[in-house]
Amino acid sequence: GRRTQLLKGLPATASVEENAASGVSVYTFNVTVSPLSSEGVAIPPTIVNSNPLTDAFDIEPNGHLEYRVVTTGNPVLDYETMPKSFDLQIFVEDRAGRTDLNILTVQVTDENEHPVFRGNLAIQAVAIYILEGTPPECIYQVEAADPENAQLKYSLQPAPVPFLVLESGAIFSTKKFDYEKDPHRYFLNITVTDPGGLNSTKTVTVNIINIDDERPYFTTKQRIYRIPEEQSPGTLVANITAQDPDDEDSPSRLFYSIQSSNRYFSINPRTGALQVAGRIDRDARPLRLHPSVSLSVRVEDSAPSAHGSEIHITVIIDDVNDNAPRCNPSAFRREANENTTAGTVLLGLGNYCVDTDVDPANNRFNFTGLSGFGSNNFALESTFGRLVLNGSVDLENPANLRVEVYSLTVRVQDIAHPDYSSKYPSLLQIKPVNDFFPVFSTFSYEFNVSEITKVGSSIGSVNARDKDWPPSVITYSIVAGGGTRDYTNIFWINPNKGDVKILARLDYETTQKHILIVQASDQEKTATASVTVSVLEVNDEAPVCSPTFSALQVPASLAVGTNINGFRLECGDRDSDPRSLRYCISGGNVNNHFTFSPRAGSNSSRLILASRFDYKSGLDTTWVYRLHIHVTDDNLLSARDRATHLTTTGTVILTIRVIPDPTTAVTTTPAFTLVTERENLYSSSAWYVPFVVTLGSSLLLGLLGYLLLLLATRLGPCCPPAGKAHGVPRIHCSSCLSPQTMTKLNTVFDGEATDPVSGRVYEFNWRSGARRWRQSQQPPELPSRLPPSARGTAEALPREQPAEKRTELTAETRAAAKLPAEMPGQGGLGLPKHREESEDRGFSAPQGRH
Repeated sequence: GRRTQLLKGLPATASVEENAASGVSVYTFNVTVSPLSSEGVAIPPTIVNSNPLTDAFDIEPNGHLEYRVVTTGNPVLDYETMPKSFDLQIFVEDRAGRTDLNILTVQVTDENEHPVFRGNLAIQAVAIYILEGTPPECIYQVEAADPENAQLKYSLQPAPVPFLVLESGAIFSTKKFDYEKDPHRYFLNITVTDPGGLNSTKTVTVNIINIDDERPYFTTKQRIYRIPEEQSPGTLVANITAQDPDDEDSPSRLFYSIQSSNRYFSINPRTGALQVAGRIDRDARPLRLHPSVSLSVRVEDSAPSAHGSEIHITVIIDDVNDNAPRCNPSAFRREANENTTAGTVLLGLGNYCVDTDVDPANNRFNFTGLSGFGSNNFALESTFGRLVLNGSVDLENPANLRVEVYSLTVRVQDIAHPDYSSKYPSLLQIKPVNDFFPVFSTFSYEFNVSEITKVGSSIGSVNARDKDWPPSVITYSIVAGGGTRDYTNIFWINPNKGDVKILARLDYETTQKHILIVQASDQEKTATASVTVSVLEVNDEAPVCSPTFSALQVPASLAVGTNINGFRLECGDRDSDPRSLRYCISGGNVNNHFTFSPRAGSNSSRLILASRFDYKSGLDTTWVYRLHIHVTDDNLLSARDRATHLTTTGTVILTIRVIPDPTTAVTTTPAFTLVTERENLYSSSAWYVPFVVTLGSSLLLGLLGYLLLLLATRLGPCCPPAGKAHGVPRIHCSSCLSPQTMTKLNTVFDGEATDPVSGRVYEFNWRSGARRWRQSQQPPELPSRLPPSARGTAEALPREQPAEKRTELTAETRAAAKLPAEMPGQGGLGLPKHREESEDRGFSAPQGRH
């Protein structure tokens, strides 16, 4: 687009404080648009670039054609860490195609910010632990900073605590703590303040730790425990107890733990309760091989020296009947032909099922119960789980209800209590066997089809079925018949539905009946049927007349009832009786002068003058009639039947020119009008007309060219010398055809040249380019360079002179005539030119032209 001043108020400079939130307005400007742009913008103001790059700014509308630059809050502007200034390139385009690009400079200003803590205190609560009896010392160093690098002051609250904070931020204890007398925990509020009065506060927790130097001991005497498998998590196994001599009244200060690697048990660190922590499966490794777990339990006090004691405990795991028999896979699928005999073993479930319990008393099972629709056709052995066919599964058997899939359920049950069991689905797919041939609904089909049925139309369908179940997919095809002289097969059958369609137009006049052999196949077995297609005759052929166009001439005084020029229209129709033809002049019959006789009922009709011409009174003004004749083969149908039956029409065009009567006085005016009428009577059926016209034109042009050639060879200049008159040479030329009359020559050969191929000399006319071979008996032409005296004398002679006074060449003229026609150094031949002037200017002598 064109660069135009559209951004009103730009370029400009604006400022914004650091840490500005999202949506803070930075600068407001307007867009000026052309009145032709419907007061709108195609591309609203957009920040297309910034220096440095940033996403901290955006543009949003602030009213009609008013916009403002706002902060996005991502990223947040920071004076200390980010650039201090941003150049924003703002682009806009209005609907008239005008564009503008300007820069808004945004400067980031500094503001006083709260001091911030650094280190651990900045990200989490800080807890400090001090052992009782520790002398006063520095217990923590507080780190803080001011974004403006100002000097900070530290203070501590509450004031009456045994701690102080220095200007450097170091926290010191001011006394030696006694765990039994002093508080066990202190909360110190550390405040840091900048010169502007802004401050930040964090809390430091100081914990006083008791010191213990005695070793605790276990009071539990039992070391071996026995539990059954599959106890739920949290189940109590044993209570482990211990005591600390340093604090007999505070058992909670003892901590219990399991030292050995273990995933089955856990111990409460405060109470010492040994509990089940995870699943204990006696039937899975490693407990399947080693059904006991050894634990090392440790108890410690809270002393810094970690005084503690350990004991070893063994837990034995007992097996229970907790697993139902399992089969793999979880579902069975088998296939059997529908003609499988009774007694056949279809599936052996015993090979796929197992009970994983370790104890032999718990892992025995049997197969009980076979259920499902149609299960009475099968039997199940209890011990080995073999599924045996004891009935018929023939799909065509009505007793089986055409069941293709038997969904059976087999139960596998433990022998031991509590009799766990599992059910497994077994799907038995019955595979159909192709037992039957397809059978057509009838052995022979007959279709009656009109010969004007559209190509692609369905004319009927065939249908075949077989007794197999599920129903076989029947495909249809034409294996024989249906061909014509022009087509291999004019019929097509839908391979899936059996619909028969026509691929080409049917013609009753050519073939009245087609016999097809149709085949039905179920991919293995086939059957055939015959299809007879009878073509029904329809009046679909248009009459054909001769001639289809003609040009006639009639005198203006022709008597009424006369057969015009003896014209007779002969018509024929392939599918209609000759008596069914009607003749109608549909156009061009001005004043109804013409008619046909007979008008209907015959295949031959004459053109008759129905009314006389009347040009004297002005009733008739048309001299050329262009008649459109429609010939209809309505088979003499009644008016009621014509609306429902097909009729076709042929067309004939006649041009009739009326010749005025010589005795007829035609009123004329001094002026006259020349009318040129061109009629194109060409018809596609008269292909021979352009051929005859072209051939005749070619012969005529050849004959004219031959006559012109003969005429040219007989004509030639006859210019013998005619003596002298008053001592001056005279030159006179006339046609050899008439010595008494001077005639203007059509062609004057005023130059000579040599043919480079044959070497013969030919003469040519320099204007028209006409050429001829030079005849040896003709005198040579005058050279182009005559002496001035001879040239002037020749020009002074008049054009018409008697033949006996022709000028003889002087000695000087003869010498000039002997000059060569081609001079050395010239660009080509010296071509003398004979120029003829008009009769009123006389006849001049030839002058040379190069």
